[in-house]
Amino acid sequence: MFYRRLGGSIIVFALISALAFCCSPPAGQPANGSSIGSDSIPGWPRDVRRVEIRSSYDSTVQPALFRAPEQSEKPAPLLVVLHTWSGDYLQQSSLPYLEQAGERGWVFIHPDFRGPNNNPQATGSPAAVSDILDAVAWAKSNSPVDTSRIYLVGTSGGGHMALLTAGSRPQLWAGVSAWVPITDLARWYDECLERQLKYAAEIVASCGGPPDQSEEIRSRYERRSPVSVLADAAGVAVEICAGIHDGHTGSVPVGHTLRGFNILADANGYGEKQLAEQQIEWFDREESVPAELAAEREDDPDYGEKAVLFRRTAGPSRVTIFAGGHEGIAQAAVNWLARQRKK
Repeated sequence: MFYRRLGGSIIVFALISALAFCCSPPAGQPANGSSIGSDSIPGWPRDVRRVEIRSSYDSTVQPALFRAPEQSEKPAPLLVVLHTWSGDYLQQSSLPYLEQAGERGWVFIHPDFRGPNNNPQATGSPAAVSDILDAVAWAKSNSPVDTSRIYLVGTSGGGHMALLTAGSRPQLWAGVSAWVPITDLARWYDECLERQLKYAAEIVASCGGPPDQSEEIRSRYERRSPVSVLADAAGVAVEICAGIHDGHTGSVPVGHTLRGFNILADANGYGEKQLAEQQIEWFDREESVPAELAAEREDDPDYGEKAVLFRRTAGPSRVTIFAGGHEGIAQAAVNWLARQRKK
């Protein structure tokens, strides 16, 4: 009798397992999110869940952190936060954005998009971009989201991916805030090589070699750089911000931010708002604002002690250079995003 009961249990278990396998979501659809206790997510609040999302690119299961406001039928804005160059979805430096989202009653998601940028699957790859878009789809499927207020923010490598994704799927975003971003991988490779920074080797590992090794590799650098798609983000509210000392005390020269703004200004029909190359080189070299641009500063309490030294707007796009280094300011980013609506 015992063995018959045990055998029946095994058969039932097998049938349940088979049904679960057959009913799992196919590639291109979000997988059901699984919740794992806060003890498994060091440094994150207990109400943050670790979820799994089926990749629409290669059908792999990709992790993310997720939190939604208390159950409500009213759609809420969605804040998509991207980790930095060397980080992943567990990165605790994103906690200020979680706090900002919580204070506003927003949905929060923190995708992994293939982890640190030191391998071909990360670093602006099609898979990484797809993972961010899949995270948005998953959040929309699992919580009421106001689709006119989907926001994207990232710092450093996260800023790089925010701009790349903005140009890749511009119709999705109400606002995109990129801080100290890499906008041109080939240029940054040369800058890192000159300064003997570890990122040069990581870029090579991601793209398959130095940019001058072959046309194919050079093309890979271009496709993974925001400068290749930023013009497609015309009409989207995009701000790019950088600390004046970045590239000296930090790893990404201010010129990346300013050249990215130039592309957006031109694409939005404000070519006269572009900065001259010699002005950009001055920012990079002198860690200061050129004298002829000194009047374009602004008092902005969201920046606290890190005063805004230069700010220029071109249609829906904006550039800000502040008294700081390689960093983002969560309050300033989210306050600006909160004012944006998708038209």
